[in-house]
Amino acid sequence: MLARGGAARAVTEIFAPVWVVAGLLLLLGWHEGDVALGGIAALFESIFPFAYVLSQVRQGRLSDRHVGERAQRLVPLLVAFGSVVVGAVLLVTLHAPRALLAGVAAGGVGLLVAAAVNHWWKMSVHAAVAAGSCAILALVFGPVLLLTTPLIALVGWSRVRLGDHTLAQVVVGAAVGAVVAASVFAALR
Repeated sequence: MLARGGAARAVTEIFAPVWVVAGLLLLLGWHEGDVALGGIAALFESIFPFAYVLSQVRQGRLSDRHVGERAQRLVPLLVAFGSVVVGAVLLVTLHAPRALLAGVAAGGVGLLVAAAVNHWWKMSVHAAVAAGSCAILALVFGPVLLLTTPLIALVGWSRVRLGDHTLAQVVVGAAVGAVVAASVFAALR
């Protein structure tokens, strides 16, 4: 029993949105020939918002770094969106590749959708980010990257196993994440 809980915690931490988004944006930057701009995108869409969350956890304003309490999610999601907007403006100014900007926009729209849904219901952001990232990877690198889709189930399993989400919250998160990311990315790419 403890081993499964430990495995679930490890999966949740390794595939936390902060790391998945940062990795995706670095890959997009690499694919488009500018890893540095991918790094800037990762800073504004992932690392800076995560630093904000950590500061709020240290000050006792948030329950944990995954913002497990639904009622606490709105402000961190809106702060993250603000950071995404600032990063997007900077990336446009620096003439970032279109695919990288599309990835940033997909993340920003995903944050707004997550904020809206989480106002009423605790959708899994972990599952949404995992599914959205898999969708974007398949659009960029081809159908062979659909081989990453079992990771969505693994992330979902970890969230349910830890008691952080129900199966419905994970399934809806994955569906919303995939649809939002794929449609926004495809439209802007």
